[in-house]
Amino acid sequence: MTGLGKRRPARSRSGVSGLRERRQPASVERSAGSEGRRELVIQGLAHDGRGVARDVDGKTVFVEGALPGERVQASVHRRRKRFDEAHVSEVIAASASRVAPPCRHYGSCGGCDLQHLSLEAQRDHKREVLRELLARQGIELPGASSLLADAGEGYRRRARIGVRVDSNGQVRLGFRARHSHRLVDLDDCPVLLPALSSLLRPLREQVESLEAPRHVGHLELLASDGAVTLVVRQLREHVADQRRWRAFAEAQGLHLGAWLGRESPRFEWLTPPPALHCRLTAGRRTLVLGLEPGDFLQANEAVNQRMVDTALSWLAPSLSPAAPGTRVLDLFAGIGNFSLPLATQGAEVTAVEGNVAMVERLADNAARNQVAVTARHTDLNDADACRRLLAATAPEVLVLDPPRSGAEALCRQLAEHPVPWVLYISCDPATLARDAAWLVSAGYVVRRSAVADMFAHTSHLESMLLLEHPDSARRRQGASTDG
Repeated sequence: MTGLGKRRPARSRSGVSGLRERRQPASVERSAGSEGRRELVIQGLAHDGRGVARDVDGKTVFVEGALPGERVQASVHRRRKRFDEAHVSEVIAASASRVAPPCRHYGSCGGCDLQHLSLEAQRDHKREVLRELLARQGIELPGASSLLADAGEGYRRRARIGVRVDSNGQVRLGFRARHSHRLVDLDDCPVLLPALSSLLRPLREQVESLEAPRHVGHLELLASDGAVTLVVRQLREHVADQRRWRAFAEAQGLHLGAWLGRESPRFEWLTPPPALHCRLTAGRRTLVLGLEPGDFLQANEAVNQRMVDTALSWLAPSLSPAAPGTRVLDLFAGIGNFSLPLATQGAEVTAVEGNVAMVERLADNAARNQVAVTARHTDLNDADACRRLLAATAPEVLVLDPPRSGAEALCRQLAEHPVPWVLYISCDPATLARDAAWLVSAGYVVRRSAVADMFAHTSHLESMLLLEHPDSARRRQGASTDG
């Protein structure tokens, strides 16, 4: 699940993510001029969406903007010891999957790197990435992965907008350019919800009107049920500009908050504190989940709902009315995205988070929706804490939705102390493959898989695996029968 004010911790580069080749700065030579150009035939697509080719010397070349089967004129912009990096300067023979990018900022903005590939082909590519990364670990999927997807545009309900003021005093407001810290000015963004995209131009005009625009670090937008929230990262407090922001929020009908201060910012509402919430359905029930700035929230509401539906469907045999009280342990539980829907199915849910404030929010959401969920705080990166947690809860079903760094410490413990069913929701297929290898080596079997296209037009890949430990399941079933 990145949130308003916070992002999931970035994992350190392992060199085997499959999303980008390992950086080797010492070996880099920048190319310029016609000597860096070459005609190439694209043989495949790398995990990060770049075309893959080999030059006349057999050296691998990763080509941005190129698609399999195409013949292109490519300009090399980085030379490395083992491979070169290039971009398309001319498409000589185009792929049938090539389409016109829907965004006029494509090619400069670094946000959506697969817009030149048809949406169907993007999703086929993501399925193949998951299959290949798992195969590298010796894990074969049981058939094709399910696809969880929705619209390719107008889907993002949150965004962080960069703000910069150049040496001439010109305000730039938008997202980072590709391979750069430079900002690309945006007046619109087709992947944002219309209510957010329509604010980009007024926000730039607002920052231009400030007395101290350089004191603004960035802006964050969130569309929750029936409202839009704007959070200003204010590096230094400025009373007159705060009045201007309040007037802007009133004119636009926004909730307004600010992170104030540079080193240890504090959050403050600049308009009356709202009751922010989002909705989920679980069967016939509608759940209302409260949240605060800084809480993690999936950016794509429709695809998130499909993930929740899939989790309930896959786990339905374990959560059937004929077997009420199934012990479910939900780890990295956030504000209750999976915990609360699981609890509506009669499960006995223990939900665990590493963030104390999030544990409080989760408990409040369970009470708000009148579902029985026990919320606990535990450091899920601590192997001993994970071992104690498994022993104390004795789960029959374990659900985990970790950040990009994955859950290696936990999966090592699950290998030693197996649980009948494990549902792993991942936002990084490389760490998922690494963690799943620990489980499969300990006897778990992959039963189901799904790819969730949470961020259409990007190479970002979310996925779900359902694993069973047959021996553990039989032992639990036998113990239940004997009882």
